[in-house]
Amino acid sequence: MWRIGQLARMAGVSDHTLRHYDKIGLLTPAAVDRATGYRWYGAAELTRLERIRGLQHLGLSLRQIADIVDAPDSQVRQALAERVAALRRDIAALSAVMTAAEDRLATPSTVLPQLTRVGPRRLRVRYVEVGHPSELKDLCAGTLLTWLSASPAGSFAAAMGTRGGDPLTLPARSVVRATVPPDVGVVRAGHDLFDWLHRHRLAPAGPTVEEHLVDGDGATAVVLEIPV
Repeated sequence: MWRIGQLARMAGVSDHTLRHYDKIGLLTPAAVDRATGYRWYGAAELTRLERIRGLQHLGLSLRQIADIVDAPDSQVRQALAERVAALRRDIAALSAVMTAAEDRLATPSTVLPQLTRVGPRRLRVRYVEVGHPSELKDLCAGTLLTWLSASPAGSFAAAMGTRGGDPLTLPARSVVRATVPPDVGVVRAGHDLFDWLHRHRLAPAGPTVEEHLVDGDGATAVVLEIPV
């Protein structure tokens, strides 16, 4: 039999770890001296400890290990298969983050686009023909819609949110959204947003929404949304 410190050195763990395993019922000592409180461990506890540590190294949590440490191999394999699937999802998410960061480093941009989901929206609009993007800033201080598949090369259709206008319903949709920085014009930000779509092989699936917002203190913000 070995005392807790001896077993800890043999297995390469700390005394604290063994006490924690005992506390959660994962690895109890073979015996505890009532007079001194010393924990004693035998070969069976060493074998169980090595199994616990092995499962930990395969990425399983202590809670998962507690459920399967005494289970047949088929149940252990099922837990490992689920862990591998979770790791693959984590790797895919991290890979997407890395790709986005690399794109940002490689291509300077005035905006930080985000892919998100928005609900349906009902509007009243007045349709207009725009000759150049620079004309947009004089058209509307509220909601503006444009039907573009890329940065405009000529005139294009637009619609301004207005009371008493024609009804227009925008369905629930996935959009690429970006807030225009205060020191950047909407036209430049729009160019950068369309360039971002092109690099990510996304195509507009409806009208771009340009929302001019004003808070209670009179501060303004412009949000661009392109459905994809």
